[in-house]
Amino acid sequence: MQLLKSIYKTWRRKAFSTLIVDDYRKWKGLDLQVASWHVAKHINTDKPHVAVLLPTSGMFPVSLTAIWSLGKTIVPLNYLLTKEEIDFIIADSGVDTVITVDAMIDMIGGLPDGIKAIKLDKMSFGGLPPIRKSVKCESDMLAALLYTSGTSGKPKGVMLSAGNLLANVDQCKRWVSFAKNDVFLGLLPQFHSFGFTATTLIPSAIGATAVYCAKFNPRKVLDLIRKNKPTVMLAIPSMFNAILNSKSAKASDFDSIRFALSGGEALPDAVYEGFKNRLDVTILEGYGLTETAPVTNLCRPEEQRRGTVGKPVYDVSERIVDENENELPAGQDGEIRITGPNIMQGYFNLEEETKNAFDSKGYFKTGDMGQLDEDGFLYITGRIKEMLIIAGENVFPREIEEVLMNHPDVIAAGVVGRRCCSR
Repeated sequence: MQLLKSIYKTWRRKAFSTLIVDDYRKWKGLDLQVASWHVAKHINTDKPHVAVLLPTSGMFPVSLTAIWSLGKTIVPLNYLLTKEEIDFIIADSGVDTVITVDAMIDMIGGLPDGIKAIKLDKMSFGGLPPIRKSVKCESDMLAALLYTSGTSGKPKGVMLSAGNLLANVDQCKRWVSFAKNDVFLGLLPQFHSFGFTATTLIPSAIGATAVYCAKFNPRKVLDLIRKNKPTVMLAIPSMFNAILNSKSAKASDFDSIRFALSGGEALPDAVYEGFKNRLDVTILEGYGLTETAPVTNLCRPEEQRRGTVGKPVYDVSERIVDENENELPAGQDGEIRITGPNIMQGYFNLEEETKNAFDSKGYFKTGDMGQLDEDGFLYITGRIKEMLIIAGENVFPREIEEVLMNHPDVIAAGVVGRRCCSR
């Protein structure tokens, strides 16, 4: 696998440089490489998939590379789900081994019977383990199985190949010119596609430093920023909002930041303006889905336009269609359809849902509404299923939320529809 080779090569090249700082320790390239070999030694299963249940830390890329070196697929477990949902994912993916730590097992209420736990907090990483030659993997190998919410209420396993992930790492790296001297602030959980690719795979592949925070806390994040001087800050709007509302935050704290990106949901105007005016940071927005590995659009600093998620990254093509599949011109709202080398292989064991996820031209149906402007910038309107009809008019919750967020006494807002008998 080319991505695994890139990561291992980077770790060897920077054997004595600190590449990861987390809540538990600092990891040099040599530490990461040796730890990966140690973990691989403990993975003894005939199953093709291995689950990972870990806090955001250097332990995640260590486990990830160990799994890939054996030609197996990683299944990151979302520890914020219910025990029933986690048990479903373990059963659906067919894993019998979970790489984890005791605290995470306690957090989710225990693992199902018959599941083997490889506990990294009980493992010694001292000495040099037997060096195992990595299994040769093709680009179409299933590299990651990321579970996302399903329409039936059951999570769906999104199948991402080695080629999908490598493509997205390369797309992001070239689009924003990430470099080995960058310092990434990793606030996102690594089980999530955004954290998986943007704050784990990208810095690991290019040799940049990553500073991880296992549990988000605004005060702690500000301390990490002051101490480590990150150049790249990736977060979701609620995190940016919490930092903005921290009284101790000041503009000088963010002097090192050259690229601040928000994703996962729309960035409220109040948060954008607050960061820009009070902290002198312009937050850019991006767009993507788990099914797209995940990044499809990024707003670059030199092309910043408020309200847009930017143009499609390299090798991604987008079109906007109406309910009859007719392609719409610039300025008109419709469903966003996407194609590119980063698009998933399909949904695990869900042949019909996979088939229905793509249109007749091979474009992935995102389920999101938006429009392109004349210059190719994408504007997100909302989710098709979120659209409300009020007195015959189409209204998206985001529009109402933006109005509420502009009130000085409102920190966060959410809008849901309710059937009204008088309408």
